Amino acid sequence: MIRNVLSIAGSDPSGGAGIQADLKVFSARGVYGMAVLTALTAQNSQGVSGVHLVPAAFVADQIKAVFADVRVDAIKIGMIANAEIAVAVADAIQPHKGIPIVLDPVMVAKGGASLLDLSAVEVLTRRLLPLATLLTPNLPEAAALLHGPTAESRAEMADQAQSLRALGPQAVLIKGGHLPGQESPDVLATASRLSWFEAARIPTANTHGTGCTLSSALAAELAKGAALLKAVADAKAYLAQAVAQADTLTVGSGHGPVQHFHELWQMTGSETEEKTEVTTKGK
Repeated sequence: MIRNVLSIAGSDPSGGAGIQADLKVFSARGVYGMAVLTALTAQNSQGVSGVHLVPAAFVADQIKAVFADVRVDAIKIGMIANAEIAVAVADAIQPHKGIPIVLDPVMVAKGGASLLDLSAVEVLTRRLLPLATLLTPNLPEAAALLHGPTAESRAEMADQAQSLRALGPQAVLIKGGHLPGQESPDVLATASRLSWFEAARIPTANTHGTGCTLSSALAAELAKGAALLKAVADAKAYLAQAVAQADTLTVGSGHGPVQHFHELWQMTGSETEEKTEVTTKGK
């Protein structure tokens, strides 16, 4: 049975992050993707130049419409934008128990633009964190949720992961991409253990949407019934290859997107044309 996964997030018209990235990931990971929009953004690979919020009541209406008709096997929550939308999302999904929820607390865009009002942090912490199966902050986001300094070591990452789990989510995956050095370790905190996931840093500027990509891949794997540790391992392996193949794309002049379809797109356009020409000549 093909699983259905719902993303609740903002839009990225350049296609590298947000809802657009989420739907690409769902397709690449073999699940059926659905999308509830919380905000429209004007952005590209160079940054965000504008944000237009969807009214909170209409965000709730979108969620209710999906649940009224479609089986939802997992939910990914991304850009929430403000406190009113956070409350609307929490109220709309609260009645649906037992569905895996991956919460990616999107706060700041790659170029530095704020994507979450400061007043919304408290509401997100109080209402949405306790609903989450898995919380996936990066280092600055973890610090903002805890109102503390950004972790600068593995020990501090581990402490913050456990502190965040105490706020209500079943598990917390803190992403260590902002740590200095050649490694990019992530730490997963559950009720019973801490688990580290190691990864080498890939030398590329094309990392736009990596957080959206990982959280969506996690939601897809959980929807398919994967245990948490395997879901994290598989999602991270998928992201690593998407980043490694990012330079095969030519999208924008800033932080370009990762290659979501690296497992499906085996040839570039020129190679496809060359193969077609050879086949035609051979007939």
